[in-house]
Amino acid sequence: MKAGSQDHISPWTFSLMAILICLVVPPIFYLLKTSLYTTEADGSFGVFTFENYTALLEGGHTLEDLANSLIFAFGSAVIAISGGLLQAWIVERTDAPLRNYIFLVSIVSLGIPHVLYTGAWLLILGRNGPLNLLLMNITGSSQPIFDVYSMTGMILIEGMLWMPLAFLLMGSVFRNMDGAFEDAAMMSGANLLQTMRRVTLPLAAPGLLALFLLIFIRAFEAFDIPALIGSVGDVMVLSTQIFASIRKELPSNFGQAGSFSMVLMCIVVFLLCVQRRILSRGERFQTVTGKGYRPRVKQLGRWRYFATGLLGLMTILLLVLPLGMIALISLVPFYDGLSETMLSRISVSNYVLAANNPHFRKAVFNTLLYAFGTSTFVALMTTGSAWMSARRMRGSLFLEQLTSAPLAFPAIVLGVAFMQTFLNMPFAIYGTLISLVIASTVQYLPYGMRFSHSAAMQIHRELEEAAASAGATRFQTFRRIVLPLLMPVVLMSWLFVVLLCVRGVALPILLAGPNSQVVSVMLYDLWVNGQVNELAAFGIIWSAIMIGVGCCLYVLSRRTGVTI
Repeated sequence: MKAGSQDHISPWTFSLMAILICLVVPPIFYLLKTSLYTTEADGSFGVFTFENYTALLEGGHTLEDLANSLIFAFGSAVIAISGGLLQAWIVERTDAPLRNYIFLVSIVSLGIPHVLYTGAWLLILGRNGPLNLLLMNITGSSQPIFDVYSMTGMILIEGMLWMPLAFLLMGSVFRNMDGAFEDAAMMSGANLLQTMRRVTLPLAAPGLLALFLLIFIRAFEAFDIPALIGSVGDVMVLSTQIFASIRKELPSNFGQAGSFSMVLMCIVVFLLCVQRRILSRGERFQTVTGKGYRPRVKQLGRWRYFATGLLGLMTILLLVLPLGMIALISLVPFYDGLSETMLSRISVSNYVLAANNPHFRKAVFNTLLYAFGTSTFVALMTTGSAWMSARRMRGSLFLEQLTSAPLAFPAIVLGVAFMQTFLNMPFAIYGTLISLVIASTVQYLPYGMRFSHSAAMQIHRELEEAAASAGATRFQTFRRIVLPLLMPVVLMSWLFVVLLCVRGVALPILLAGPNSQVVSVMLYDLWVNGQVNELAAFGIIWSAIMIGVGCCLYVLSRRTGVTI
């Protein structure tokens, strides 16, 4: 078949559709079935029932958990957007010195596991942490002032966790906004703050609201921080209830976990529909035209050093302080709060223990194999799907829907869905690295599609038409022309998915087995067991590896001009 012929679905499109259907549809089916059937002692399905849903309605904690989830998500989104918006405005719209280095800080922060980041802030904000010691000295109180194991603590840490991503996404909004409107406001007598309030923010409103909803959704479905902080402080959310139904009840209440998962997924689907509707109306706010467009920066004068200081302060809060705390803890044999005697106990014994620990080496090997395998499969499936979608080949719309469907799955819900899928397979796959790779491939398909589709849209059809005129088939055109042009972006997508794979714990904690433990689950277990110093040493070593991956992603992004 020649390139450009679209009279029927090509074998390659059909093959991709079949693979994606096999990956995406079974988890949805088994998740729905789990919520509608009783579970026998051997894990098999029993009789059809609505009791799992009626139990949710009759249970007094369901509405409370939902309310906690909404409050947690809203507060986290407000903090993340506030910090990300300020950083993006300084970097993209001002002449503050050294502002571009915040890109490196944001990308590098993606390599820090959620468990390690949360643990660092728990040590900083905990009862014996430096913040409480400082507040106690100031107020003269004998009791800690700030309780980190609360809704406030959860919101604060989750908000800071999402702040780098908020900056990266808001940066593209400001970067593509024509500065002529702001210049006109300034010439009319408006000062900098008035211009930002009356012109800049209204023009950025669609992107800002869509980003707010995105972070709201991701915080609403979050598991890591609610599990590490909320469970201790008795602040339960929907995601931690799902986990508790499986891991903390004997026997595991899969029916309740399934019904909770369906409720959580339906809410996420609704929020995603709202976000898509907002984005579809963004044309009313378009300012980039083919005439006279140029992004401008504001001359801050003496205030530019103050702006750089703000960026430096955020870098300290988001990266230096948590990593510094973890590094300090990793150098002492035990931690009992910050004190002068800590300096006399400094040693590298925890690092020696980490280097000689076969379980840690095995977890590192498993994690790299899992992350590289997931990234490779995501790249393979989304590269072809993105090209077919960009060229509007027959069946490409269905491919788009299949690759976007996993966005509706919170990580903990996807873990429950695939756990039931693998347990009902005729061959043993649950608890293996293969099960982790399959589930994570589905989870990160939308991210790979985002990278590849934007790059495929930039390749002009003339190149493919020339190849077709020379007698090349569609596959030959893709392999010899399209793929080489897409490779830099595919490599960026590959590195980005690697970073995403190693951060979260919600999916691996449900699917990893004794012989397929990964670093994120190992760090979670160390924290739960109170082995803080070992966690710190393991975490610093692992973070150094992932920061290296983040630096590669940053360099590749700068060279290709592709933003994340």
